[in-house]
Amino acid sequence: MTTPDAPITLALDTATPYLTLGLAWRGGQLETAERIERAHAERLPGSVAALFEQAGLPLRAGRLVIGTGPGSYTGVRVGASYALGLGRAWGVPVLGVSTLEALAGSDDGPVAPALDARKGYVYGAVYQVSGGQVCRTLAAPDKFLAEDFAALAQSFGAGVRPDSCAPSGLTLLRSGLRHGQTEWSLAYL
Repeated sequence: MTTPDAPITLALDTATPYLTLGLAWRGGQLETAERIERAHAERLPGSVAALFEQAGLPLRAGRLVIGTGPGSYTGVRVGASYALGLGRAWGVPVLGVSTLEALAGSDDGPVAPALDARKGYVYGAVYQVSGGQVCRTLAAPDKFLAEDFAALAQSFGAGVRPDSCAPSGLTLLRSGLRHGQTEWSLAYL
């Protein structure tokens, strides 16, 4: 995941009811995903500090990865604001990646993560995953009628991964390192 001279990378996502974190450094990696509902603003700083402490690292990363949603308006903005603040304070880039990639998990093959967008709709995408990394986007993130998305996922041989699954901080981190964007925008449900 990281080369011997790679900087410490912190990934975080607050778009779902989970507070999801991933941390990678030369010689190690950690991740956490805790269901906290709407307490992201209260728990994020302390959880980040605890992750660095658990890793035995000073509270400073060389780059950040943020899950850009889709998610609740407040949840997505809490994570983005925190990441942008850290990025500015530390003078490091903040790379954006869809939260749906964090929901793709570590299964190999086609995966179709989806988030409930209410009134019979989901926000979903279909990805090809290999070794815990999103390798290719088969169907770009978009809002679909739930039954249409299920049919789309099936056409790629993927089952729909519901939003009750916890996002993976390390999958988000790997996606950020692989193809994270420095110019990103937030997506809301």
